[in-house]
Amino acid sequence: MSEMRLIVAGAGGRMGRALTRVISETKGALLAGALEAPGSEFLGKDAGVLAGLPANGVLLSADLWTMSANADGILDFTVPGATIANVAIAAERGLVHVIGTTGLSGSDDAVIKSVTSRAIVVKSGNMSLGVNLLAAVVKRVAQALDESFDIEILEMHHRGKIDAPSGTALMLGEAAASGRKIALEAHSARGRDGVTGARRSGDIGFTSLRGGTVTGDHSVIFAGAMERIELTHRAEDRTMFAQGAVKAALWARDKKPGLYTMADVLGLADF
Repeated sequence: MSEMRLIVAGAGGRMGRALTRVISETKGALLAGALEAPGSEFLGKDAGVLAGLPANGVLLSADLWTMSANADGILDFTVPGATIANVAIAAERGLVHVIGTTGLSGSDDAVIKSVTSRAIVVKSGNMSLGVNLLAAVVKRVAQALDESFDIEILEMHHRGKIDAPSGTALMLGEAAASGRKIALEAHSARGRDGVTGARRSGDIGFTSLRGGTVTGDHSVIFAGAMERIELTHRAEDRTMFAQGAVKAALWARDKKPGLYTMADVLGLADF
């Protein structure tokens, strides 16, 4: 099979640059386009140079429609508004759309789901092997322990992250809720402050910390009466997310239209 031609959305950002580097190192993948927002200071810059590589001749552009004419997929770690704008074009062009954007609303998710009858979408709050394995383990532990064990999720990211809780924290919360056979929306406790009263039994709590340059730390705590289980993942470099995204794109290339997750890509769906 020929190389998969991939577009990097948000190519001027930290994650976009990591994606460009990983594509250059991955057999079977080729950088076909570099997308940036209209008005970005990076428009017209060489994607390779921005990523710390030799110039590759792929210049950053805001015109997804034109660059997608000769592409097979798009890797999208941007912001909700940009991702939703990309969804229709990706579906119209028949691109594999790998979405790692966090902070998406329920209506955003509905838009994404609406195209999956004719488009291939891989969407995950985190693209790393370790985090997806952690989510599978969290689900199993939540199944095994009843409500006498309280579930708390703690996450920390760099000072520039704009959404909270993180997409990964919510993904872990969904895993715990699935294990307990409850709806996360009805059992989610966030932003405790002041006199809150006693903790409600069955809730899944979230705490978000921001500071420095932390790539991403996540812990799921199962707290019982006289014991505590803590499951933790620490991300050390964005490269692992980029590697997961490229792996997802290559995996999805020959799949039927539908909405997939990294658990599908990594064979963890039935773990």
